Amino acid sequence: MDNLRFGLLVGVAVICFFLYQAWQTDYAPTHDQRTASHSAQQLSSGSSGSTPHSDVPDIASSGSSPGNSDQAVGTTPDENVVPGKNPSPVADGKSIHVVTDKFDAIIDTHGGDLRQVALRGVPLSRKQPKTNLRLINDTLPDFFIEQSGLVADGSDAPNHTTQYQASQTTYRMAKGQNTLAVPLTWNDGHGHKVTKVYTFYRNSYKIGLDHKVTNDASAPWSLSQYIRFWRAPHANAGDVPFSHAFFGVGWYQAKPDNDFAYKTRGRDDLASDPLTLNQSGGWIAMIQHYFIGAAIPPANAKVHYFARPKAIQGATGGYATGFVSARQKVAAGAEADFKTTLFIGPKYQDQLAAIAPGLGLTVDYGWFTVLAKPIFKVLDFLHSIVGNWGVAIILLTVLIKAIFYKLSEIQYRGMARMRKFQPRMAKLKEQYGDDKAELQKRMMELYKKEGFNPLAGCWPMLVQMPVFISLYWVLRESVELRHAPFMLWIHDLSAPDPYYILPVVFGVTMFLQQRLNANVTMDPMQQRIMQIMPVGMAVFFAFFPAGLVLYWCTNNLLSIGQQWWIYRKLDAEGLHRSPAKS
Repeated sequence: MDNLRFGLLVGVAVICFFLYQAWQTDYAPTHDQRTASHSAQQLSSGSSGSTPHSDVPDIASSGSSPGNSDQAVGTTPDENVVPGKNPSPVADGKSIHVVTDKFDAIIDTHGGDLRQVALRGVPLSRKQPKTNLRLINDTLPDFFIEQSGLVADGSDAPNHTTQYQASQTTYRMAKGQNTLAVPLTWNDGHGHKVTKVYTFYRNSYKIGLDHKVTNDASAPWSLSQYIRFWRAPHANAGDVPFSHAFFGVGWYQAKPDNDFAYKTRGRDDLASDPLTLNQSGGWIAMIQHYFIGAAIPPANAKVHYFARPKAIQGATGGYATGFVSARQKVAAGAEADFKTTLFIGPKYQDQLAAIAPGLGLTVDYGWFTVLAKPIFKVLDFLHSIVGNWGVAIILLTVLIKAIFYKLSEIQYRGMARMRKFQPRMAKLKEQYGDDKAELQKRMMELYKKEGFNPLAGCWPMLVQMPVFISLYWVLRESVELRHAPFMLWIHDLSAPDPYYILPVVFGVTMFLQQRLNANVTMDPMQQRIMQIMPVGMAVFFAFFPAGLVLYWCTNNLLSIGQQWWIYRKLDAEGLHRSPAKS
């Protein structure tokens, strides 16, 4: 019965693992809360005015005109809220409509902010497949915008409250056009001119953001660029039980050995543990499960990264993240270009690595990354051939089963030999049942005499458990499988089966596997456990992503066929059938 006990232990271990994941999400402190690390490196120039809990540094003192103080942002007077419409926590200017192959966006001349970004071809939900998901949105409750600007020493500079001028209100990427530039202009009438340019790229979620500065004044102009994502909390709607999707901030942090490490901090942790970090290079991102808004300064640029709570009128739990660059002096009569790259879109793994080093790490498979990434690559390759993620999962299962065929054969041989020993083991239990130590000693002598390892049949099951858990994270974290249909009633492999058909199939296949082992001697308690186990596991699997249950159902069906085939071979060798009791 060692195999039975081991199987039960594995089942309990899986349940405990997912319960632990849920606890980690809801209650456990993050690594960064326990070991909050702040870089000792300081910006080489002009970072005065920044404190861990201040807003974007120096914005409040960047100009004396009313409304330039950042404290005005997020406190829009009630009279600006139009009855019958969702309120916006930020003031409005003129809207500039931008359409590319990937985006349907609105840029507002008030601050030159990205106020709305709909991802073309990315469905809002299974029930609204023709409605594009709007990732950036300036209205509640899904408030999430990008703001940017310049900070100057001793003079005005265009920030996210400045009114820009635009030459046209509509931009559309034409067929055959690979880039689309949207310029906004500002000048103070004293020789300071800024052209803020958003550059959109074909077949990409990358957006270039440049502040082109011309200083025709008589004195140098010292400036910093800042980028900020600001949002309200996003509801964890549609989460699979036992694990919640991550919402918060991620960044690429420099280490003392000139390497980088990916760090995260949940949105609920920012109040007690805000981020303030000075370093060269890297990036910072607002993460919403399958989607990110990332701000990526030029490589090796000295920047101050921040993430902290930021109040939003009409909402609770608002937070912001971004960076401020080091001061750069623009000489009189000179020009300068403050460049940044934005990435706003789904975490498609074939795009992230090309945007910035380490950005692909936002697809976070946790502990099982080392196994989950190869599984995804194989799954993606199979999908490129068959064009259906469900079929790709079935083919992946067949491939994994073929790889583990020899291990499975060892498992079934071990189970067969266990049956052969059952009468002798039962006899030992009758003789030494009251003396546990002597019984264990006699059983070990029997195993040693016959050259049999009772755990040999358990290792194949143990080896396959990491594959099972890794596939779980692939289904939960890979946006490529978001809303991926299979066939018939399965319209989303990343969500539970809506009619619980696959969990029932799983329970039936598990029961059939037990029937193949029906001749194993069990006591009444073990028999009851085995009878209940398929039902319990089927109920448990009803809450898992349909793709994962599809994998396990396929695995069970293949195991039944494999077990039947191997037992036929063992029958010929005289190992399968148990000898009659003497």
